[in-house]
Amino acid sequence: QVQLVESGGGLVQPGGSLRLSCAASGTFLGLNVMGWYRQAPGKQRELVATMSSGGTPDYADSVKGRFTISRDNAKNTVYLQMNSLKPEDTAVYYCNINRGLLGITWGQGTQVTVSL
Repeated sequence: QVQLVESGGGLVQPGGSLRLSCAASGTFLGLNVMGWYRQAPGKQRELVATMSSGGTPDYADSVKGRFTISRDNAKNTVYLQMNSLKPEDTAVYYCNINRGLLGITWGQGTQVTVSL
């Protein structure tokens, strides 16, 4: 019954910035982890960043220092601020929520293209 909707993707020049948002429907009890993943052409889906409902973040090495994940738990929304974007950041970005035994739900994805 959980649905996630991403927004904020688009086309940006190298060195530019984008802010992605992901809003989850429903109200969640207990601990959970929301995160951002991406899949580039010809590559496997990879973790970008996660944040627990307690506020603990984790980042892929490739984005550390450039991307910032944040959450608004009251709104069930997770954000990804992406700065200093590189062409290799080009991918479809998906958010998800991991509710442990209650499962994992994925959003529909939003395209991020970093190009001149």
